[in-house]
Amino acid sequence: MDSYSPPAVPSQCFPPEPRSVPLARRFVRSVLRGVAPEVVDTAELLASELVTNAVLHARTEVEVRVWSHEGQVRVRVGDGRPERPLVPREARPYAGAGRGLAVVEKLASSHGAHVAEGRKTAWFELWPKAPVPPTSGWESVPVCGRTATVTLIDMHDIVFRAAQQHGDEMLRELILTTSVEECAGVSNSEVMVANDVTNVINACMTSALEETVTGGATVTLDIAFPLEAAPAVDTLRHVLEHGDAAAQLGSLLTLPAPPHVRSHYQWVLDQLATQLSGGPPTAWTLLPGAPNTSSAELTPWDAGDVEDSSIPTVAADDDGRIIATNTALADLLGWQTDELIGRPLTVLIPEHLRERHRAGFTALRLTGRSRIMGRSIPLPALHRDGSLVPVRLHVQSQEAVDGRTVRIGQFMPRAVAPGEDRPVSRPDPGPSVRLQTGAAAAPRAGGGKERRDRERSSLLADTTSALSSTLDLREGLRRVCHVLTQQMADWCVVDLLDEYGDAERVCVVHREPRALNVGVDLGRLPPLSENARGPLARVLHGAGPLLITDIPSPDQAESALDARQLELFEQLNAGSTIMAPLRARHEVLGALIVVRTRHDAPFTEQDALLVADLVKGISLSVDNARLHQHTRTAAERLQRSLLPRLPSIPSMEITARYAPSSTTAQVGGDWFDAFTLPDGDTALVIGDVSGHDLNAAVTMSQLRNMLRGIAVDCQDRPSEVLRRLDLATLTLYPHSTATCAYAVVRGPRSGPWEVHHSSAGHLPLLLTCPNGDTHYLDTASGLLIGMDSTFPRPTARDSLPAHSTLLMFTDGLIERPGESLSDAMTRLRRHTAALARAPLDVFCDELILGLGAGSTDDIALLALRPTAPGT
Repeated sequence: MDSYSPPAVPSQCFPPEPRSVPLARRFVRSVLRGVAPEVVDTAELLASELVTNAVLHARTEVEVRVWSHEGQVRVRVGDGRPERPLVPREARPYAGAGRGLAVVEKLASSHGAHVAEGRKTAWFELWPKAPVPPTSGWESVPVCGRTATVTLIDMHDIVFRAAQQHGDEMLRELILTTSVEECAGVSNSEVMVANDVTNVINACMTSALEETVTGGATVTLDIAFPLEAAPAVDTLRHVLEHGDAAAQLGSLLTLPAPPHVRSHYQWVLDQLATQLSGGPPTAWTLLPGAPNTSSAELTPWDAGDVEDSSIPTVAADDDGRIIATNTALADLLGWQTDELIGRPLTVLIPEHLRERHRAGFTALRLTGRSRIMGRSIPLPALHRDGSLVPVRLHVQSQEAVDGRTVRIGQFMPRAVAPGEDRPVSRPDPGPSVRLQTGAAAAPRAGGGKERRDRERSSLLADTTSALSSTLDLREGLRRVCHVLTQQMADWCVVDLLDEYGDAERVCVVHREPRALNVGVDLGRLPPLSENARGPLARVLHGAGPLLITDIPSPDQAESALDARQLELFEQLNAGSTIMAPLRARHEVLGALIVVRTRHDAPFTEQDALLVADLVKGISLSVDNARLHQHTRTAAERLQRSLLPRLPSIPSMEITARYAPSSTTAQVGGDWFDAFTLPDGDTALVIGDVSGHDLNAAVTMSQLRNMLRGIAVDCQDRPSEVLRRLDLATLTLYPHSTATCAYAVVRGPRSGPWEVHHSSAGHLPLLLTCPNGDTHYLDTASGLLIGMDSTFPRPTARDSLPAHSTLLMFTDGLIERPGESLSDAMTRLRRHTAALARAPLDVFCDELILGLGAGSTDDIALLALRPTAPGT
């Protein structure tokens, strides 16, 4: 099949204008009178797609030829831009542009493109009842003119495709907008130039990707870019920037690009402009301020990741509809998994937070930015029975391979105040690596696909077995390296990153142990500085697997880290290497490096794909080992057991919240307490033991119990209770210090009430009246607990109006780096004043949301509100 058409067939020429598309449809229908209606409908649709493509991208006169023979229909659409190639796209169900050629490919019996005699012709044929025609496809049209090679190092394939799709949709709308200059501040001619160079970029990218084997999140491409198109790159950048600004203002139907998508495409344009003018390439992974390639938003979304996760997780589309969830979340919130699919996210959000959710979600769609994105936010989730479940919500955006932007929310259960506690599903450290028995190592040289598959399976099984054969992480990695050096490499290295981002070389194994006698340094590697631009730095930023068959010499290193790695390559006679990131839960944990010497056959792209599979299991093992080193399970159980059960008191509402630090093992020294004294008065306590670990939590528990006993036994003024607690602490725990505020609320059931209080170095109580007036009760301050029990402590007495709110809190609620305590306390007053009439649960939740988001310290707060009977 080709674009040949017999003489004297019906043809018509159309101007390069949008109105030509319906005119071409009518022409096709008029020529095909007598042909089966369903065939005519299909021919009309496909012809309109090809004419639209020519009008938008060629912008020359368009000639349409149509004829039929024995029920078979043939259509040819030609234009005068043979140098402008067709760029078929992968069919994506959610794409707003770029589907035309995919529709033709799907519905036509045969199709293709042809260049001859200064014209380009796209064609299709419909054979409704004939035998199946020969296979066909879009013939690639080579880029014309002089070209220069542009190298895109560590390009993120999925994010680029998302950026490509968004740019196409933006340009399509700008082309079709009648008042584009008024709407977006760019001229029609600029939009057309931008559209042309976009087509060139897409054609170059498609051609380069077809010739590249990809096995990881990133890929390095060498693209041949026409020099004549270079000046238009800046025009494209100008048009996209103005279009995105217009989209953020709501002037376009196209939504703004998410920040990581926008920045990735800007990097591509920067690389084109820089390298075409003679500048050097810059890897995406080493770009200052660029999102790490291991971050969640740059990881292709897969529904299986959600369903298999032991962390309660939900995924929603851009309309806020749930598209995936897992058993852990369903169990936590009382649903069946399939019942949640298709429902709005708001079914998991308490009523008083839904309007805030809708506003935030709308702002996210319009701006691509959110206050909570990528942060851990303490808030309540809504159980199906209407009760509230305390969680920490962590939200990220991810690009799906089908073009969608998906929002992923993890609902991490957190400790709850008594009266609210419910059994919750808690994430376990993750699935263990399954023990398998490996087959004997096969020879490295392959012989056919079946043998290669056996070798691959054997290697995967043997590395899994090596990892599972010991509980010691470093020994397990050493055994993995031993397996790899016996089956695919001459030597193997593992580097791990610690929690501060510093790299450590934990393992170097050679097939011949004597080769290591020359001395190989283990331990801390040079810092991962901005000057580190070599392959190891790129891998530790998430790039790879990287296949390197031309290893540079150490004198080409640009940093100490690069030099250390290249010296090791030279020391052990490296000829080729594959370097792959160890990545788990969207975090880079380290790097696996396998090397063959110059005396052996170099690694191939197929080897790189195998290493990409190998590091998945190795990464899981490293992540599991790290999780086991922490005490999260014990810490959360301990924290839950230490939280008191709040009393139920007529005419008193009491609510408490505890939000552990998102950066620690979920346990610390903050505590609150409330209980009824023998004389009927209500005691309120809040405190903070110095330290932030299990020892602090244990000390906190002991102080809390001592204070309870002292308060119930003596029923004295608050200052005396704190003096006795101070004495007991100095006697029993001489090395511990703590802050503490103790208050007693007194008054008959119908009021009036007053609060007697004293503070041992703790932040003052805050009283918020129903009319919004606020003031701190700061007249009874004293020394910390554990300093000097002989120092006098005052007691103060203040009235407590009905429906006012007495708030006790720890410093994690308000303290922020670089902000004075005075400003922080003023900010808290403004928040409580605005919430003066809110229900007490809402009052507490809004304080946590408004002030505690992103806090690096524990947060405890205790609120009491007196209410007269009948009100």
